[in-house]
Amino acid sequence: MLFSRTAEDFLISHGIHPDQIDMEKLCQQFLGEMERGLRGEPSSLAMLATYVAVKEDIPKEKPVLVLDAGGTNFRACLVEFDQAGNSHISRYGKYRMPGSEGELTKKDFFGTIAEFAAPLAEHTDTVGFCFSYPTESTPERDGKVLHFSKEVQAQEVIGELVGENVRRELKKLLPDHDWNFCILNDTAATLLAGKIASKEDSYSGYIGFILGTGTNTSYVESSGRIGKIPRESFDGDNQIINVESGGFAVDLSDLDMQFYQKTKNPDSYHFEKIVSGAYLGPYILHVLKQAAREGIFSERTRNAVESLESLTTIEMDDLLHTPDEPSVLHDVCGENQLDRSLMYQIADRMVERAARLSAVNLSAAVLRTDAGMDPTRPVCINADGTTFLKTHHLKKYTQAYLDDFLVDQYNRYYELIHIENSPILGAAIAGLQNR
Repeated sequence: MLFSRTAEDFLISHGIHPDQIDMEKLCQQFLGEMERGLRGEPSSLAMLATYVAVKEDIPKEKPVLVLDAGGTNFRACLVEFDQAGNSHISRYGKYRMPGSEGELTKKDFFGTIAEFAAPLAEHTDTVGFCFSYPTESTPERDGKVLHFSKEVQAQEVIGELVGENVRRELKKLLPDHDWNFCILNDTAATLLAGKIASKEDSYSGYIGFILGTGTNTSYVESSGRIGKIPRESFDGDNQIINVESGGFAVDLSDLDMQFYQKTKNPDSYHFEKIVSGAYLGPYILHVLKQAAREGIFSERTRNAVESLESLTTIEMDDLLHTPDEPSVLHDVCGENQLDRSLMYQIADRMVERAARLSAVNLSAAVLRTDAGMDPTRPVCINADGTTFLKTHHLKKYTQAYLDDFLVDQYNRYYELIHIENSPILGAAIAGLQNR
């Protein structure tokens, strides 16, 4: 597409054009924050230890109970890998997340989970639990609940160990059985699900990447390089690190800073607020309103943009996918094709900017390791999240920037994949490999 100088000049004047992102400088900043986070020093990246290792072989023909808690849904199933490494999901059940329909006590919260799990728990002694709420991992591969997002109400659960409490409630229902639990979050599970795509050690490393409502990254770190935890607390050579990459402190422009002030907790999670699905649409509306004030659009469109109270990422993406079809932004422009073209170009550049920033994030995760140096054994990046997979050109732009920066400049090689049901399959692998 031939971009209008009007749109380009506006973006450049505010420092939000994708080309104005110095990938090398930002990547080094990201790596510096990673290092400080691993040492336990002040950092915008939490760099959370998971105590979950990545091992070569996935145990075969051994059923594992998988529990998956996130958002308003709770899932339970059995997973087994055959001799060829193929996964088989059975006895699948989907339920409302405990606490999503009203406040629950600790006993009721964990008791409900045990009731969901009990019909399957008698078939195995291994549980992989993808618990996608903020937790502090323990060397026993349990997770202490730090807090819940607002859709789950269970105040008595804060500070409690997930695996220990579910196991206790399950023992009441199945007193003759016992289980080994492994608790991890969705990003770590996404990383491990990449193991399914590996044939004969075809990958030299693994990264889990989620860009959906929020964004996060996980990678594999040598245990001896995690300064903030005692080396004796973990007996494995490596473990998955939950970067909490959405927290990366990045202040690139005046419009970024203004937008942060409109969000909840304006001093935190800056990176997430300019790339992820919960914020990308609102951020682009913020940019379009500034463009309107500067006279980029006709008077009619300017007034319509100024009166627009909200814009979701999906609504923004409708214009990019089908610019000539009715949508929120299409209707704002009315019959003015020039305004629609300018609006399309600004939105597209903002998506491209999110892609360039995501490529910085992923490049830093690869460069932190020794993986990907041999093109025959690239790093496996298992990517998940509807924003990344469905937003117009976001995945394509991210790959292009990874090729230009990570491959061409650093000679590090990667393969970007997507494994269906990654949280379930990754949790199964975690449970089987980390006993």
